[in-house]
Amino acid sequence: MSTAQTLSIGGQWQAAASGAEFDTLDPATGQPHARCSEASGADVDAAVAAARSALHSAEWSGLTPAQRARVLWRIGDLIEEHAEELAALETRDQGQPLGIAHAISVAGAAEHFRYYAGWVTKIAGETEPVSIPGVFQYTRREPVGVCALITPWNFPLLIASWKIAPALACGNTVVVKPAEQTPMTTVRLVELCQEAGIPAGVVNLLTGGAETGRALIDHPGVDKVSFTGSTEVGREIVRAAAGNLKRVSLELGGKTPILVLADADLDAAVAGTLQGALVNSGQVCAAYSRFYAHRSIADEFAERLAKAAQSVPIGPGNDPAAQLGPLVTAEHRASVDALVRSGIEQGATLLTGGSEVADRAGFFYQPTVFTDVRDDMRIAREEIFGPVLAVLPFDDEDDAIARANDSEYGLAASVWTRDIASAHRVSHAIRSGTVFVNMPNPVDAAAPWGGFRSSGWGREMGRGAIDLYTETKSVWVSLA
Repeated sequence: MSTAQTLSIGGQWQAAASGAEFDTLDPATGQPHARCSEASGADVDAAVAAARSALHSAEWSGLTPAQRARVLWRIGDLIEEHAEELAALETRDQGQPLGIAHAISVAGAAEHFRYYAGWVTKIAGETEPVSIPGVFQYTRREPVGVCALITPWNFPLLIASWKIAPALACGNTVVVKPAEQTPMTTVRLVELCQEAGIPAGVVNLLTGGAETGRALIDHPGVDKVSFTGSTEVGREIVRAAAGNLKRVSLELGGKTPILVLADADLDAAVAGTLQGALVNSGQVCAAYSRFYAHRSIADEFAERLAKAAQSVPIGPGNDPAAQLGPLVTAEHRASVDALVRSGIEQGATLLTGGSEVADRAGFFYQPTVFTDVRDDMRIAREEIFGPVLAVLPFDDEDDAIARANDSEYGLAASVWTRDIASAHRVSHAIRSGTVFVNMPNPVDAAAPWGGFRSSGWGREMGRGAIDLYTETKSVWVSLA
């Protein structure tokens, strides 16, 4: 197994001050594959102090925008140069199929650094026509300060990149805390940041569990917390941030509704929605999960969806034939299975799946499709974060829209129709941060990402991330 010196503080790789360690598991085998340092409160103090010291250092704040942009671009190049290594590591640590690791995780990580490298020279203030004679007023966009970036286990490399890149583009310093289940590609990413020329203390890394994250969130030296993860933890962060009024941005849970209208191309709808539901084994905050199909096609749609799900090849991520990998841990698989059991107990009809894959090691779960689902069932209301699809019929657009919006979440939605007017009308009526029309559910560095209601605060990616990582300063100058 790899070394346990997985903390990077002030540019130095080291073990935890307490000496505590933990193992990460390969989800395809259930066996340990890496050992990591468990950061303590003392390590959090040291990392925040290093980030604070670097924030106004000449080596970092003294860089011109063009110089900072070149460093970010170099990180993107290094990610691409090490694509094979990073994809294999992501697959071993997280379980996602190697094709997903290549095409989404690694390629997306490189693209985020390049996209925000382009923004560095375009972060600008404005002049305002104030109505006070003899005064010139302008604004500056300045770094928020020390940013705690807390990332989840489903796309660890990609999500770390979409937080680190804009934070650095805006001149901040960061302390990154990856999920304890999947820290290894973040460790390698921080190494690449250092190789690209990021000064010591600008990017710090703490590996550890929930206590490490809480200590970082509570730390008075942290100016901003950016968190991607569960809504429950997001609420805890908001309460903790009240102590010193930290800036907070949150990308939280989802329960994506898919509206398949009566005129939809069923071949395309089945293929596209299944892809949107099963990517990364359904461990996606915007995974397609509750399918509202017009009553005239609901039975056929459900049957075709179940048949297609049965044919999806299951296997370890490093198997080129596998399209569905394992769930991340045994505990998470048990949580998914408990929700499947609740669907059966509440009267839903199981068309396919409904259990773990028993003939192999690792944390595999069968693609599962339910019909005869009611809106009050747990499988229709709670985020499952697994390969579980629930089909519900609807009678008209107003009915479908009202039921799609009847959720605490509002991260993403999907509409399938051949009619352009219906596509726009329904998309505008759904209360979610993103609506995908006749397509699966990708993300892109240039497009805003975030949700309504309990799906979070703020928008990551796109130009919106610049707002998350800057403060606006107003400067008034007397011309008298």
